[in-house]
Amino acid sequence: MDTWRKSSYSGPGDGDSCVEIANSPTRISIRDSKDPTAATLDFPPAPFTRFLDALKDSSPA
Repeated sequence: MDTWRKSSYSGPGDGDSCVEIANSPTRISIRDSKDPTAATLDFPPAPFTRFLDALKDSSPA
């Protein structure tokens, strides 16, 4: 069973309108926190890490 956690950016107000993530050695899973029974997106860990790194590199300072 996956252990889901919300983004650290979630806070009061819209804190329930975010994505949740669960990870294992073989995959990273993402779901909509408002509809946890809906389909999830699953990614291999290495490409997902590269995706996050690219987002960090492109964000304004």
